[in-house]
Amino acid sequence: MSRVSRAAWLYIMAVVVAAVVLITPGLTGSMSTSWWIQLGVLMALFLICDSTPAQLAARQSAWSPSSSATLAAVVLLGPVGAALVGSVSVLSPRRKLVLAERVFNGAMYALSGYLAGKAFVALHGRLGVPGFTAFPAIIWPFAVAAIVHVLANQGLLWGMLQLIDGEGRPRRRIRLESSLPLLLVSDIGYAALGLVIAALWYVMGPYAAALVLVPLFVARWAMGQFAEQQRAYAATMAALCQAVETKDFYTRGHSERVSRGSGMIARQIGMRADRAEAIRFAGMLHDVGKLGVPTKVLQKTGALTEEEYAAIQLHPMRGLEIVREIGFLNEALTGIMHHHERVDGRGYPMGFAGDEIPEFARIIAVADAFDSMTSTRSYREARRIDEAVEELRRGSGTQFDPALVDAFVAALRRDGWTLPEPPSAPLDRELVTAQDHDDPTAPLRVVEAF
Repeated sequence: MSRVSRAAWLYIMAVVVAAVVLITPGLTGSMSTSWWIQLGVLMALFLICDSTPAQLAARQSAWSPSSSATLAAVVLLGPVGAALVGSVSVLSPRRKLVLAERVFNGAMYALSGYLAGKAFVALHGRLGVPGFTAFPAIIWPFAVAAIVHVLANQGLLWGMLQLIDGEGRPRRRIRLESSLPLLLVSDIGYAALGLVIAALWYVMGPYAAALVLVPLFVARWAMGQFAEQQRAYAATMAALCQAVETKDFYTRGHSERVSRGSGMIARQIGMRADRAEAIRFAGMLHDVGKLGVPTKVLQKTGALTEEEYAAIQLHPMRGLEIVREIGFLNEALTGIMHHHERVDGRGYPMGFAGDEIPEFARIIAVADAFDSMTSTRSYREARRIDEAVEELRRGSGTQFDPALVDAFVAALRRDGWTLPEPPSAPLDRELVTAQDHDDPTAPLRVVEAF
């Protein structure tokens, strides 16, 4: 949170007030000495876990196994104790946390712990150190409490992320990433260790907290490895896109925009989260095969010769050759290979028609065409959004899948579209027809996003 807007501060204060209002009445009762000892140990465990969180690329935030301490408090201490354990996040030893983050984290974890504790009690979960006879009856109420804790935590965090204004720009709309289900399962796994802590307390007392530090930090390391893998994926794609775009001044940012447009279509048609992530990869790398096309052909402002156009037509296959060994792409490879096929069968490289064309390729074709038409190229100026939409509709059923054109137009209305900045390089005013550069407006040739 490099900068927090007024709306974000109001949200933080609302979470703080809710936590205080719910928790304060429970502090009036008398607590035993053992209750306070347990509270102190679990607070210490929370801070230790929170001291070295794993940076999760997909979540744009740091994540730690500290929820295990909060869920152990749900069983041992009840709703108020769980809330107090969570609230200690305000004192997190992480130095980079600013005041707004500390206040919000403390209130968020406190409120999540309190709600989890209430759910545990409501389902007749038995408070205190669980003995052997507490199992298996305790498992069901604890499982519900863990789910409530995770959902409350995620929900409050998601609301905060929607309001963050990091650099004075309009609010960033943070979307759920395809990895979120996996991360939710991981959160619940962390929470399950809370029951292990509570159960071990019966045998080991406070030493139970120290014993579980090893599996907790192993889990944290595993999540860190997952995040590092994601960052490596992103770096791989960025490097390949950078290599392509250095060959042609006029296509800077094209890959990112096609990736975004493909993701918009995927979201509109309700594509499964993991496939939606893969289509964004495919959109990012769809033109990577242009690394094998001579730069003078890509940057040519005059009419292409037959040999030059043939070189262009080879780029989908060259793209597949370049990235086929990158394991995480999977289905994205089909989008890279076939994004220049047409539904009427007059595309390349295989001449597929209709449903023979992989869905990924049909999606990328629409996003690729739209961005090409709304971007300035060396041989023509950009078109307006409404003009580009009209061209997509004109090609619907011949060049493009009609259902995907409709989906993209609907997504445009929902999400809008940010046009690229016009290039500072001069536009060549030679007579160049749409046919010469395989422009999206050309009736007889496939889209080529130069």
